Amino acid sequence: MASTPSPTPSETPPVEQADDLADAARLERSFAAVREQLGRVVVGQSEVIEQLLIAILARGHCLLEGVPGLAKTLMIRSLAETMHLEFRRIQFTPDLMPGDITGTDIIQENPQTGRREMLFQPGPVFTQVLLADEINRTPPKTQAALLEAMQEHEVTAAGKTYRLQEPFFVLATQNPIEQEGTYPLPEAQRDRFLFHVVVGYPDREEEGEIIDRTTGSGSAKVTRVIDGDEIIAYQRVVRSVPLPENVKQFVLGLVRMLRPRDENSPDWVKQYIEYGPGPRASQQLVIGGKARALLHRRNHVSIADIEALALPALRHRLVPTFSADAEGLDTDDLIRRALTESPRPTAPTL
Repeated sequence: MASTPSPTPSETPPVEQADDLADAARLERSFAAVREQLGRVVVGQSEVIEQLLIAILARGHCLLEGVPGLAKTLMIRSLAETMHLEFRRIQFTPDLMPGDITGTDIIQENPQTGRREMLFQPGPVFTQVLLADEINRTPPKTQAALLEAMQEHEVTAAGKTYRLQEPFFVLATQNPIEQEGTYPLPEAQRDRFLFHVVVGYPDREEEGEIIDRTTGSGSAKVTRVIDGDEIIAYQRVVRSVPLPENVKQFVLGLVRMLRPRDENSPDWVKQYIEYGPGPRASQQLVIGGKARALLHRRNHVSIADIEALALPALRHRLVPTFSADAEGLDTDDLIRRALTESPRPTAPTL
């Protein structure tokens, strides 16, 4: 995998100048307003919402996993509405074909010449927010139709390449793999997602509020807060956030520890992990940490940002061994242990 080119200093100056600090402050206010709008229609799930917002600022895609009925679809649709982004939804089913996602060539008569011509009919992937609902209900061949769109933000059909409108995000939902009628996502597909977000059940108080909101006569609506051009501008602000050297070394140490073939990985990693995360994990941990720092009103990344995002950024990039499965250890258990054992380099004294 080719590494993402690092922006030159002239392209991304540090968030230290007055204009940069003002942009960062506007970003924080705008996304606080987005969060407030989502709170009108979604009860609880504050951590899930924050991870979705970080993914958007980091120009990444999200995979949300949870049982049916947890408002995953409502959350994504409402997010697109409050950001004034074009939204489309694909219901993934076992008979879905790749062309149903990307589009297909059709024969159409030219009214001027009377001759039949091949015309590309764009599929639902040509949008800004694509909800891939229950993505693991369709076989891997169809899942793979999203790979180019997610990585390159373009679609190739019949030898022609078509650019997608920016900003572009795939927000996919899936049911737990153990449920009947599902297909595991291929490793290459999973690695294209910035975060694998686990959506849990609401607590008792939140569930009571859900009942009150959804069984009465009223229904809440969200209003537009920002638009696509502002999101693109905020994505540039995120990339200008400085990365302290000690945080960079922490990311490298954490990710490399989880690779069983690394000479410095501990014995338990070799025992419990079949395959570990690649360089994309380090890249996306850092860019996610930059976005989280700004949302928390800080102009630099901290180790706390990386620790907060380690589970959603890494859980889909590990393959546990049979020994881990036999002992009831999942990827979250392994990441938490790595976080506990990873050294925390100190920042240099100025």
